Amino acid sequence: MSKHAVPPFFRRRSTLAGVAAGVAVATGAGLMLSNAFATGSAVKAAPKVVLPKANAAFDYQIGGAYTPPAGVKAVSRDRGDKPARGLYNVCYVNAFQTQPGEMDWWQKKNPDLLLRDGNGDLVNDEAWGEALLDTSTSAKRTRLAKIVGGWIDGCKKAGYQAVEPDNLDSYERSDGLLTRTHNAAFAKLLASRAHAAGLAIGQKNTTDLLSQGRTIGFDFAVAEECGRYDECADYASAYGNRVFVIEYRSSDFTKTCSALGAKLSVVRRNVDVRPAGQQGYVFRSC
Repeated sequence: MSKHAVPPFFRRRSTLAGVAAGVAVATGAGLMLSNAFATGSAVKAAPKVVLPKANAAFDYQIGGAYTPPAGVKAVSRDRGDKPARGLYNVCYVNAFQTQPGEMDWWQKKNPDLLLRDGNGDLVNDEAWGEALLDTSTSAKRTRLAKIVGGWIDGCKKAGYQAVEPDNLDSYERSDGLLTRTHNAAFAKLLASRAHAAGLAIGQKNTTDLLSQGRTIGFDFAVAEECGRYDECADYASAYGNRVFVIEYRSSDFTKTCSALGAKLSVVRRNVDVRPAGQQGYVFRSC
């Protein structure tokens, strides 16, 4: 989620098939891994992490998978979709907020991991109808990391090379109940889990945490509208030009391509990231 006052455009799907079952399986997998460490079982060396190439032609498909346009070398897709064969695939995970279709599961299985205000009411991202996850304590972050870590492991099993955990900046919508430090600490757990699975991990938006990105463990960035807000060079500096840029307005796309298109992966998509073949679909690359 962008830190800017202007509401960000739609950028993700809100439902996944079989969410409750998938989360339950992921949680079980996380507990099994934890038990293995606790019992002193032999631990294999972490698999090699493959980073994305700078300026690789990119497509942003989190609104639904489709055959990538000719020349595309890297793609981001929702964790519920299969990766694109032969390309560098980034797995989208909504890590700091709930997907609308998952609320029943969270309320039933882990209600205390949902952020609540002093009256006990859920704290929501009103723009997207998503409840914020409570990253305020070490204990809760550990439990959340087991759940989200299971999704990350699922990305690896599906064949993805990287993961992008969204809503790193949820603290800005928490009415002061969460801080940048809380979310940075949770992101660090997710980065460790991703690397242990052999996945690179990308910082999603949030220039406020760029100076901590490498310490957290991020390997690259996925930046929406950084051209619109003149932030792309900051991401490029932090991540050695390994930045996937998504612009939604023609003027911002043109400006960004002119300034940084030779260094960064820049794509223009329609605001609701519709798949090819649907009315309103837009795809352009530098």
